[in-house]
Amino acid sequence: MKLIIGIGGVTNGGKTTLTGRLIKNLPNCCVVHQDDFFKPQDQIELGEDGFKQWDVINALDMDAMVNTVKGWMENPVKFARSHGVTVSPVSDGSDPEREIHILIIEGFLLYNYKPLLDVYSKCYYVTIPYEECKRRRSMRTYTVPDPPGLFDGHVWPMYLKHRLEMENCGLDIQYLDGMRTKDELYNQVYEDIQNSLLNVL
Repeated sequence: MKLIIGIGGVTNGGKTTLTGRLIKNLPNCCVVHQDDFFKPQDQIELGEDGFKQWDVINALDMDAMVNTVKGWMENPVKFARSHGVTVSPVSDGSDPEREIHILIIEGFLLYNYKPLLDVYSKCYYVTIPYEECKRRRSMRTYTVPDPPGLFDGHVWPMYLKHRLEMENCGLDIQYLDGMRTKDELYNQVYEDIQNSLLNVL
């Protein structure tokens, strides 16, 4: 059985931390990080707002990301092994269809790209308020540092725009409160995934 889980949400909301804990505790679990598919800096367009357009879908090589997801879908065991994930067979060695394989796709624009919309088994979206998001963002160090005014002039407006688009995409998205503790967020999602696995096995 294959399960694809989307962990989307606002920048600095806690997506990567949550994903990191899940992949350690879910069976045969691989991850695709959307941030790994950013185009080179010289290919990022300058927008009308005066900022490099990092927070838009065109800043990402989404074809490569889709191909990576398809690679997992075609052969999750091979994908796992090539990414250093130990694959555990079903304990009784009976039906290989009962083997559980999980892919977590983590990123900030997961539900805004049509070719990926039909792959998700579960969709989560982490939210935090403006002030907390701005505070967390200001404390992070990025490879390409944020220029002054980027958060208010580009990052937050793009988040609001893309969230509105996402809310109209037709997916059943479970919203997560990123202000909860890391343990509370993890427990909520882990238990929900476990319940989903029990329902299909």
